[in-house]
Amino acid sequence: MVKAVDRTEAAAHDAARVDRRKLDWRRRMSDNIAYALLVYTALQIVVTVHALKSGSSSVLPYLALVVLVAAIIPACRAFEGRWMGISDEAAADRAYAPAYRRDQALLWLLAIGLPFVLTGIFRLLASVI
Repeated sequence: MVKAVDRTEAAAHDAARVDRRKLDWRRRMSDNIAYALLVYTALQIVVTVHALKSGSSSVLPYLALVVLVAAIIPACRAFEGRWMGISDEAAADRAYAPAYRRDQALLWLLAIGLPFVLTGIFRLLASVI
C-alpha cells in the first residue's frame, strides 16, 4: 500500500514539474516586466544621482524622475495587458514567439534607454535655462 501511495505521489510530482515548465507567454512577459522595472528603477536612480552630483542645481533631475516613473508604468501595463488578455491555448502557442520577442525587445529597450534619453533631455534643458 505504501509503495502505491509513493508511486502516486511521484507521478503527481512529475506532472506538476511538467506543468511548471509548460510554455506560457503571459507568465514570461510578466516576469520580463518585473525584471525590466527593477533594472529601469536602478538605472534611473543611478542616472539621476549622477546628474545631481554633476552640479545640476535645478529641480529638473527630480522632474525627470517623476516623468520617467509616470511614463514607464502605463507602458508596462500596456505590455502586460496585451499578453494577459490571451487565452490559455494561445498562451502555450509557439506561433506567438515572434510577437513575444518583439515586445520583449521593445520593453527592454525602453527600460534601459528611457532613463538615459529623458535625463539627457532634462540636462540639455537645464543647460539652456
